[in-house]
Amino acid sequence: MKPTLFILAAGMGSRYGGLKQLDGVGPAGETIMDYSVFDALRAGFGKIVFVIRKDFEEEFREKVLKKYEGHVPVEVVYQSVDKIPEGFEIDPERTKPWGTNHAVLMGKDVIKEPFAVINADDYYGPESFKVLADFLGSVEGKKGEYCLIGFNIENTLSENGGGSRGLCHVSPEGYLTDVKECHGIERKDGRLIQVVDGKEVDFPEGAAVSMNMWGFTPDYFDYSEKSFRDFLRDNGRELKSEFYIPSVVNEMIEKGLATLKVEKTPSRWFGVTYAADRPATVAQFRRLTEEGLYPEKLF
Repeated sequence: MKPTLFILAAGMGSRYGGLKQLDGVGPAGETIMDYSVFDALRAGFGKIVFVIRKDFEEEFREKVLKKYEGHVPVEVVYQSVDKIPEGFEIDPERTKPWGTNHAVLMGKDVIKEPFAVINADDYYGPESFKVLADFLGSVEGKKGEYCLIGFNIENTLSENGGGSRGLCHVSPEGYLTDVKECHGIERKDGRLIQVVDGKEVDFPEGAAVSMNMWGFTPDYFDYSEKSFRDFLRDNGRELKSEFYIPSVVNEMIEKGLATLKVEKTPSRWFGVTYAADRPATVAQFRRLTEEGLYPEKLF
């Protein structure tokens, strides 16, 4: 059975403004997502699932989904703040969705095979999808054997400001021991820094970081449901609390319920974290097309 690609496309690009997932950056107006879908299909994925918000469904179907018809089976699921288990109440003032792992839970009813999770607005590169597809092919029918694609921090930096990355602590055997969210990472005057409590401190050179590219088997949904209930009991009345993938992963590792192989990729990440990133991203896709990595028209 071919693995599924699950794309988290429910977020709005707060720093960039607007639906950056729908912004055309390729020579024929392709979105970053289009390149991910293309790379995934080449790597052996067999189905695409998008999680979006209902309020931009029409635009999404028109600009994104139409082009995949006849190329790959596609399903859409929806994330909204009211999708919580019975017995819990939401503060009526809360508008913010519940975070990345809540978005993942939206796929439970349509994903029954090993699956990858990625962000909609990040470019991961063909090698990353190949590594992920090979791993997912090896864990079909298994439980608790997951993976994370680890990028070299150097290959993920924006030239237009600091970004957040998940710093991966990896065992000598290549397994994740934990992932820690770090903020404001950038190179400044030759020094790699992060911002901690408002101060600039060193960030480890050459570190493996997470760009939210994961490989799971369907049992991950079951544990996530339990974990989400615990999260709501502790944080459900807060207006901005979020249920993140790394939190659940760290919890499972700590309890000995799962292993996460860190599969390193040579790919260079790029995206549009800031509006100023866009021209360089457009130029990069043009160059990759001219070099023959991608056809002039993907779909």
